[in-house]
Amino acid sequence: MQAFGDAVFDLIEQEPKRLREVTGIGQKRAARIAAGWAEQKAVREIMLFLHAHGVGTSRAVRIFKTYGQDAIALISENPHRLARDIHGIGFRTADLVAAKLGIGKTATIRVRAGLSFGLAEATGQGHCGLPVAELTRSTSTLIEVAPGLVEAALRLELADGDLVADTVDGEACVFLAGLYRSEQAIAGRLRALSEGLPPWPAIDAARAIPWVEARTGLALAPSQAAALRRAVTAKALVITGGPGVGKTTLVNSVLKVLVAKGVAVALCAPTGRAAKRLAESAGLEARTIHRLLEADPKTSGFKRGEAHPLDCGLLVVDECSMVDVPLMRSLLQALPDYAALLLVGDVDQLPSVGPGQVLSDVIASGAVPVIRLTEVFRQAAQSRIVANAHRINGGQMPELTAPDGSDFFFVEAAEPEDAARKLLAVVSARVPARFGFDPVRDIQVLCPMNRGSLGARALNIELQRALNPPGPERVERFGWTFGPGDKVMQVANDYERDVFNGDLGLITALDMEEGMLTVSFEGRAVEYGFGELDELVLAYAATIHKAQGSEYPVVVIPLATQHYAMRARNLLYTGVTRGKRLVVVVGSRKALAMAVRNGGARRRWSKLREWMRPAADGGSAERRTTLARAAENV
Repeated sequence: MQAFGDAVFDLIEQEPKRLREVTGIGQKRAARIAAGWAEQKAVREIMLFLHAHGVGTSRAVRIFKTYGQDAIALISENPHRLARDIHGIGFRTADLVAAKLGIGKTATIRVRAGLSFGLAEATGQGHCGLPVAELTRSTSTLIEVAPGLVEAALRLELADGDLVADTVDGEACVFLAGLYRSEQAIAGRLRALSEGLPPWPAIDAARAIPWVEARTGLALAPSQAAALRRAVTAKALVITGGPGVGKTTLVNSVLKVLVAKGVAVALCAPTGRAAKRLAESAGLEARTIHRLLEADPKTSGFKRGEAHPLDCGLLVVDECSMVDVPLMRSLLQALPDYAALLLVGDVDQLPSVGPGQVLSDVIASGAVPVIRLTEVFRQAAQSRIVANAHRINGGQMPELTAPDGSDFFFVEAAEPEDAARKLLAVVSARVPARFGFDPVRDIQVLCPMNRGSLGARALNIELQRALNPPGPERVERFGWTFGPGDKVMQVANDYERDVFNGDLGLITALDMEEGMLTVSFEGRAVEYGFGELDELVLAYAATIHKAQGSEYPVVVIPLATQHYAMRARNLLYTGVTRGKRLVVVVGSRKALAMAVRNGGARRRWSKLREWMRPAADGGSAERRTTLARAAENV
């Protein structure tokens, strides 16, 4: 400024070489100043452009980080790409930007983006694809255009390969190309594994069984001994069963035998809580799937894969019912060709939150050996939680009387308002006073759904008011109020912070000057800027779906007839099995009975089970004919 005065900025932009006239500025430094100014100017221009088109600051920063200096050009060309590329921006927000840029409702580019939006909405319901008629109807409704425009756009998307047409059980369907290829890859790898031999030498089960019984001090039941004989001979195997049937004992026995034979094992589970539980039971290191695969924040993918596989002879994946199609594909890509695979989970629980129903489809295909444990052992049978879980799973009403020492209670409340009041009393006063549990750290309310007076959102506000009322030190963002001591949940995978969807934590600090909030996840401090708090929600209450793979000392489940859309047996069964020491159901007997009777799980449109069948062959003439017919039906 001393050398050039107010003209310095014009000079940097138009004559950067003149910066060398200033003492101490050489060629390299002048180039750095000019480059830095150009970048800052680009950032300002991008921010102004985005603000002018209705995008807030925090999301504008994410857009710039993703697109860099090409942001304006890329968004102007196709604003709907924001929904695909930027976390926190959905089709609706991108559509508002498109409208401000003059893109009409019936524009082909908008309708094509709407198809991906329709399929993305379907993946949120667990589907990998949709029947053509259903996709056309839902997309037409979602983006408010005529079905004929959707059909024309669909033909273009199929021609470009962004979407794929195929059949599921003879029904013409359309898939997002990435999910379609992922299911195909999973099936091919699992079929190859099931036909191979394990990497360890033959094991004499007649000697291994008494050896492992002596090491563990547990006598294996005949069903467990038979399962162990099968497990040590398989390269790919599924172990499934409900609570108290000895899955943990069997898996630990298999691991002890193989580790003694020098087999390198890797253990993983979808959530931090499940991984911790697996490590404690097995006495071996266990990691979340994301940490095992070494999540890469730069690519939002994984460092482990075909080029850099895992170093193990056996991979054990626990709580496999909640592993979706993309994550299973990533796991199998990272599995060495020589290694064996053991999938463990309860197939009767809810399927994954993400697309697909991998465990169910693998079992139903018959292509991989399956051990289904059904015998409930005496010690586990003494738990009302375990006994009632099996009754619910079998379509029977749970025992609602609570004898002395019971770990399962039913608090009747006919009306939702009464249920909400009683639930607050159970969580804040009755359970802590009688059993000594901490209402924030130990008790988890699990709801069938988010909406309604007994949904997770409404109950979170009421529970926060009762357990940790907002004080003067608080921040309000994205519809929530956060303060020190609040229990929160991460709702998106964040590879840079190494926290993932479903992780629970406690807010430990709030810095209003710096605009930062600190959350402790299992003792590890993670910082968030106030503009990034859309990654967190209050978690005094959560949906049962979000609790998959986790266990809590105490689970409280509200159940009312208003949950009609979500009253399903596997939902209730999954919620009850999340409780480790105590389960309390608050609600009406009618709603409970309706949930128990409703054993018909919603269909998920997925092709994995068909791909898994031995006759499936993606390169055959018959296969090409099937694809051609599917495309013709679009």
